[in-house]
Formats: sequence, structure tokens, C-alpha cells
Amino acid sequence: MNKEEAIKRVMELKHFYKHLSSYIITNIILLIINLVTSPKDLWFYWVTVFWGIAIIFHAYRVFIKERFLNEEWEKRKIEELTKEERGKSDERKE
Repeated sequence: MNKEEAIKRVMELKHFYKHLSSYIITNIILLIINLVTSPKDLWFYWVTVFWGIAIIFHAYRVFIKERFLNEEWEKRKIEELTKEERGKSDERKE
């Protein structure tokens, strides 16, 4: 990983952790507001659930997709497939 890629990766991680922090803080505040203003009618969890889904997608993109389906993986896969194709075309020539 070169410096430019490392900087990009750090920025992606930083953005995710900021997103997660704001999710946690905002939902704590919403829970408190909900319990103070209308404790019998819980509505804060709607925000928690739907924003939580967005956090899950963001985490997937940052931690899973970027690690396993990145440009390096694409290059390896292209090389693998072109080698297979070259092998098939060599077999046909013989």
C-alpha cells in the first residue's frame, strides 16, 4: 500500500468512526428526550433502527468490501482469468 492509498484508507476509517460516534451520541440524546417527554410512547428506536442499518452498510463498505473486493483483488482476478484463457487457447493450438 502506497502513501496515497494509506491516506485514503485512514480517511475512510476516520469518516466511519465519526459516523458511528454521531450515531451513538444522537441516539442517546433522542432516548433521553423520548423518556422525558413521552415515556409511554417510545419513538426513538425508529431512528436507531434505520440509522443502524445505514451504519451496517457503511461498516460493510469500509471493513469488508474494501479489504476483499478492492483494486488489488481485481488485478489478481484479471490476471488469473487471463492466464486461464491463455492456457485454453494454447491447448487449442496443440
